Amino acid sequence: MKASSVFAALLALAAAPAFADVSLLNVSYDVARDFYKDYNPLFEKYWKAKAGETVTIKQSHGGSTKQVLAVADGLDGDVVTMNQSTDVEFLASKNMVAKDWAKKFPNNASPYTSTMVLIVRKGNPKGIKDWNDLAKPGVQVVIPHPKNTGNGRYSYLAAWGYALKQPGGNDRTAQEFVGKILKNAPLFPPGGRDATTTFMQRKIGDVLATFESEAELIAKEFGRGEFEVVYPSLSILTEFPVAVVETVVDKKHSRKEATAYLEYLWSKEGQENAAQNYLRPRDAEMQKKYAKQFPAIRTFTVDEIFGGWTKAAATHFRDGGSFDQIYEQK
Repeated sequence: MKASSVFAALLALAAAPAFADVSLLNVSYDVARDFYKDYNPLFEKYWKAKAGETVTIKQSHGGSTKQVLAVADGLDGDVVTMNQSTDVEFLASKNMVAKDWAKKFPNNASPYTSTMVLIVRKGNPKGIKDWNDLAKPGVQVVIPHPKNTGNGRYSYLAAWGYALKQPGGNDRTAQEFVGKILKNAPLFPPGGRDATTTFMQRKIGDVLATFESEAELIAKEFGRGEFEVVYPSLSILTEFPVAVVETVVDKKHSRKEATAYLEYLWSKEGQENAAQNYLRPRDAEMQKKYAKQFPAIRTFTVDEIFGGWTKAAATHFRDGGSFDQIYEQK
């Protein structure tokens, strides 16, 4: 090698930073925008202090099922942060996520929880108090599409589980009950945030079924005087699984940063951010600190009522499943 070439190489090496900048893409569900908008700077600051690296986090949001399909089709998400385990399992079936992804992090890889509530107009003009009111004639219900969104699926299953728990409830009566609710839906927005826009900005519908956390975000954007939150007598516990996309981090050499990004969700700062965004933290200290913010509500899990997400998805949301059967009659 010529002396000039050696000198140039040494200059380039000397000018290189001690740590290369890293960019991560978090592929997430629709209504997680505000949570990660607040969380990402916390992690970036933490990682700079801990590892000396500058990490830039980019976000992609949409209906959860559409998001994982995009990852499977080539969207280079280093991590996925979803609202239903079936979406992560889909990537695991493609060997893009570890088969034991739920054991990679605490709490079955779900750093926080929520539940489904009912948002009504100021003054609650239709007198909505529980899921049964959504099935009444003359009530317009806004719900994201149950086949493509975690928000919609949770609302669907919450109503189904509520019907099962009523005296004499069974799958036949539950299907009839959910069918009445879906018939009251004038349209199915493609994502949770689209559903909020439909209800709050376009003024369509009498009630919006959505995550408890979305209510606070609606308050921040539209003001607390524009709506009321109704807690049903029984609802569903919602979980938010996270996973590293193995194929992407191996290609980008970003495994260390991607793993740390998800681990930090369980830190005190991450859990406090969850509570501040009205997501129920896992950390006992944070639960106690924010107890007044989260009313007690009876909940059931997908495992308890439906035998897990895989079975629930096959029964209700596959082609020809219960949703399609109901929708054909709608």
